[in-house]
Amino acid sequence: MLTWVLYDIVNDRARDKAAKACLRIGLYRVQKSVFLGTLTENERDELALRLESLIDSGSDSVYVFPMCRPDFDKAVLLGQAFDEKLVSDDLRTLLL
Repeated sequence: MLTWVLYDIVNDRARDKAAKACLRIGLYRVQKSVFLGTLTENERDELALRLESLIDSGSDSVYVFPMCRPDFDKAVLLGQAFDEKLVSDDLRTLLL
């Protein structure tokens, strides 16, 4: 299922590790702290556990949103909806 991961992590090292975890599991970077891709339920759970171990729950936030394809197809992208330098060709095809 399509999955969005968004985070606001204060610590630079933890933030870098979170980005690497998202990329390693196969997500594409849409913006600096926003990732999108297709994950199984197990992969989503595994990533959530990994991210939870990295954050300070008192100051950081992480959102993992599964999204069905029909709802994704209804998304409206305005202006510079994504950073073209960070988005792969595969994800650009999905977004456009």
